[in-house]
Formats: sequence, C-alpha cells, structure tokens
Amino acid sequence: MTVYDVVVIGAGLGGLTAAAILARSGHKVLVIERSNSVGGAASSYKVGDLFVEGSLHETSNPQSPRDPKHDILGRAGVLDAVQWIPSGNFYEVRGGPLRHPFVLPDNFTAALAALTQRFPEARSGIEHVLQEMQRMATNGAAVDASPRTEPALSLAAKFDQVFGDREAVKCALAANLSYYHDDPATLGWQQFAVAQGRYLLSGGRFIEGGSQRLSSALARAVRAAGGHVLVRRVVSHIDIGASGTRIGATVTHTARDGSDPQTVTCERVVSNAAPAVLTSLAPAPVAEKLTQAYAQQKPSISLFALTLGLKRPPREFGITSYSTQLLPDWMQRLTDYADGTRLMAELPNGRMPPLAIVDYDAIASGIPAPPYVLSVVAPDHLANWTSPDPDSYRSKRARWQAALVDYLDSHYPGLADAIVASTFNTAQSVRQYLNAPHGAVYGFAPASGRSPRTPIAGLYLASAYAGSGGFTGAVQAGGACADMILADAEAADISIGVEMKA
Repeated sequence: MTVYDVVVIGAGLGGLTAAAILARSGHKVLVIERSNSVGGAASSYKVGDLFVEGSLHETSNPQSPRDPKHDILGRAGVLDAVQWIPSGNFYEVRGGPLRHPFVLPDNFTAALAALTQRFPEARSGIEHVLQEMQRMATNGAAVDASPRTEPALSLAAKFDQVFGDREAVKCALAANLSYYHDDPATLGWQQFAVAQGRYLLSGGRFIEGGSQRLSSALARAVRAAGGHVLVRRVVSHIDIGASGTRIGATVTHTARDGSDPQTVTCERVVSNAAPAVLTSLAPAPVAEKLTQAYAQQKPSISLFALTLGLKRPPREFGITSYSTQLLPDWMQRLTDYADGTRLMAELPNGRMPPLAIVDYDAIASGIPAPPYVLSVVAPDHLANWTSPDPDSYRSKRARWQAALVDYLDSHYPGLADAIVASTFNTAQSVRQYLNAPHGAVYGFAPASGRSPRTPIAGLYLASAYAGSGGFTGAVQAGGACADMILADAEAADISIGVEMKA
C-alpha cells in the first residue's frame, strides 16, 4: 500500500494550488481527479472547432504584489508560468436605467474620473464608495479560522444610504454582479467591496490561451516537485481517524467504471470537492459531523454559459468592449437584478436576464479564431431545469438558446447570421461536470471567516467552499490550506519529539 503525506481529492484550482505548495515544501503528495484533465472550473476545451473557456473572463492581476494571489502563486511556482494579459477597461454597461453606455476603467483613479464625469450629482457618494472599496481591497480579507459572521450591511443597503434613488450610478458600479452573486440585497457590502476593489486596485487580467494553462502549470509544478497527479480516477471511500499523535487516513479510488480499486494511506486529506460530496465518501460518524458543520452554509449562485463561435469578429456587429454588461429594459433598479435568476424556470417570453458578454478577440487572449469566441453568462438556478425527462430538458434549453441569440441580435444586428458554432451549459451542466451540489459555481454564498479546517482532524478544504469564490478565492483557499497543513505537520513533529525525549 502506497503511503503519502497528503492526498488531494479533486484537481480544481484550490486543490492544485495546495498540492503544488505542499509538494514544493517537501511533502509527498497525490492528487486524484475524476475528469480527463485537471482544472475543474478552471478549464478550457474545444467542441469541434469552437474553443470554450470554462469560467475565466478576468481576474485581478496576480503580478501585482498587492493582489492576494501574488505570493501564493509564486510559492506554487506558477506566477510566471503563464502570460497574464491586460483586459483593458473593467467593463462596459448598457441598458437598464442607463440611457447611454458607460465604460468603467479598471483602476481607482480613472474610475473616479469617469464616474464623476458621468454622474456629477453623485460625486460625493462616488468618492466615498470608491475610498471604502480601496481601503477594504488594500487591507484584504484573508481566509482564516475566525468565527463566521454575517455582514452587517448589504450592497443594496449601502448603495441606498449613499446614492438614494440614483439607480443608474448604482448599476454602473455593480453591473457585473454575477461575478459574485445574484442579489444585492443579500450580498454583503464588505464582500462586494473587497472583490470589486481588487480589480480597481491592480487591473483585470486574462490568462493567455485560457484558464486551462494555469491549471496545467500547477499540475506540472506538483509533478516537478515529486508529487503525483492521477486523472480519470474516482475516489470511492475515505476512512480517516487518529493514529497516536499523527493523523491516519486511507483513500480508495477506482477507474470511472468502478473497476481497479486501489487504496493509499496518508497523514492528511485535502478536498477540492464540496463538503456535501465528502459526506457520501466518509464513514457515518464523519459524514454526520461534516453535515452538521456546513448545514447553515448557503450555496452560491449558479450560472449559465452560452458560447458562440462567429465567422466574423464581434466588433463588426457593434460589440465595443472586451467585457459588456447588458442590462435588460425591465431592470430599472439594481435590486431588480435578483429577478433574473429564475427566468429560465419558464419557457422564453421575451424577458431576458442581465447578461455578461465577453469578446475574447478584443484583447490578445491567445484564443484561436476563427471562429471568434463570444461568451455570454448570466445567473441561473438548478431548479430552473427540473424537466421530467432528457428530451424536455434539451427542448427547453434549445428554445432558450434561440431566444438569447435573437435578443443579442436585436442589440447587435447581424450577429445571429454570423454564428457557425455554439454550446450552451446550464446550471444542470455545472452540477454534472463539476460535481457541484445545486450547480454552485462559487462554492458557498459570500461570507467572511471561512476556513480550510473542517471538524474532522486531518481533513481540510482547498476550494471556493473554504474561501470567497472565484479564481482569487480558490487560490487563497488553496494557499491557506497548504499553510495550515504545514503548521499542523510542524506541530505534530514537535509533539512527537517531546514524547520521544520523555
């Protein structure tokens, strides 16, 4: 039976980050991934000739020392293993309560200038909000073991206090809400300010060639440090418990058809999977503790992602920015955003959700073209897709895809006729591909004080479920998990040394 220091279940961004840091610190590490390749949500792939980016539109710049990913990816050995391409302005927002398009730059100074020029009557409020965002983003919100607390003030309440009924400036500042959540009335102001502020602090970046390159670089870093990464293997059972002053665990994994069971032992287990997934793998007492520990944690939102391949560049149809937030006409208040999540529960009736549209040809993305890739994303919910049979699901999905294309064509005439390839992933697709309960794309809903430590000694989380969601949250959770294990291992070594001397 092979013995490892750490076994990592799942090769998503958080798990790979933890594995790379631990392997480079001298630990013997095994990563087990059920899919054909590493990455999880941080994956890129092709459907025919169409390049599909699994999740990344942009992330805050990890090459800036002020960005929380900077030191972590450096320790993992991958900070310079990929090219971080500037995404230009943060986003352009159209529609909703804005009569004319507005472009939000990706730094605080330029953002202040653009916002106050567009909304001079709200100047003092804009200055106040941006100053708070800058302070919070600079101070950060690290993943730690502090008690979980709910935010005292929501984004909607904060903006109501500052801007009153000036809905256009609210939407200009938070049009990209689906990057974090789907309801400003339940998203904490602090969580939004920190996440949004990081983009304005260091600028937005896209990984040249897609997010798969970062995931693959992390896997190479694990292997280069002597670790092992297995794909197309499924963890079927975990047995974890105390063994003297050391933690002992066994992990059984199989081929995807259940054949070829193999068991390894380790001192510690790291899960990139959701806690709810772990409960199906662990003995009943462990599963019960995990269930109780995370019972009050709400899942994050889900998203749908429509990827279109065009025979001509999107700019020829009037798409003028890398990232465009297209707000529907019915959305006249920021709080209306929440109404978009459940629209797909019914068949299309002309009412569209707020959309995030990304034109990868607008920057030096490294994504092959033609076809020119356009990514369209919006909040979704697993309950929207509870069709009684697969044919009904596919029919409903096709009707929504057609309705979305027609809607885009109404804003960007000629776009529909230029489509040569497409793929449409719903909340149900997210659940199936990522093995994510509720189709949650960001782990748990945003909240402060989450920790990689679980109530089970020797079992840790390294994913969005231990952090704030998104690329930055997953990387932070992976780094915090690695640090926690290194500290625990050192403490165990000291304890054993004391016992031996005694």
